Amino acid sequence: MSDNFPAVEPHGSLQPIFADAWFLTGSVVFKPMIRLSRNMVVLRHGGELTLVNAIRLDSDGEAALDALGKVAHVIRIGVHGMDDGYYVDRYKATYWSIPGRERDDGLKTDRVLAADTELPLPDASVFWFEHVKVPEVAILIDRDGGLLITCDSVQHWAPSDLMSFGARIVTSVMGFKKPAQIGPPWRKMQTPEGGSLKPDFERLAALPFNKLIGGHGGLLESDAPARLKESIARELN
Repeated sequence: MSDNFPAVEPHGSLQPIFADAWFLTGSVVFKPMIRLSRNMVVLRHGGELTLVNAIRLDSDGEAALDALGKVAHVIRIGVHGMDDGYYVDRYKATYWSIPGRERDDGLKTDRVLAADTELPLPDASVFWFEHVKVPEVAILIDRDGGLLITCDSVQHWAPSDLMSFGARIVTSVMGFKKPAQIGPPWRKMQTPEGGSLKPDFERLAALPFNKLIGGHGGLLESDAPARLKESIARELN
């Protein structure tokens, strides 16, 4: 296989969320001396694995991933996607992505996501943000109390050993201090002039989920809708 892909960055190990669902915290250099944490979610059905917010792994991490099943699908739900091409190339995986997120690396989308897209998991569905400037989605896994998977829209920010000291300071200054927080830079970028994202997030908070994991931060293990409603009341007009 070709290896003209971003290098492996420091990361942790796969952690269970519930049956057939795991997450892994990795990292990425955002700017010099600013290393942020980021998350990948792995979902299994019928021996096939679906990766959301994919993160390239070292040899031990990849062996652990392969032990779970065959990587068959890679889903891009927001801006994260730097490691998608690696998995598509290595595993010949089907690539799912949203419109309006063009790439400059030649990676082609096999399946375009929409609000009514049938995902390769029987209990998964797409949530479409209707009022954002650039298309973005979230994914709901409707079992075991429900899991909401987001990219930058909602982040349960939590300190990580993979974050640099500079990243801890910068994220705090930017306002990442609350559970199930609507990402401040994301909110600023995605809010249309004279518009509001509140209707989208009210619909999102009404979905049947208890756990939440975003593209950054940590896993919120319970009461996620309540924490998200607090963020909506605090951050949106």
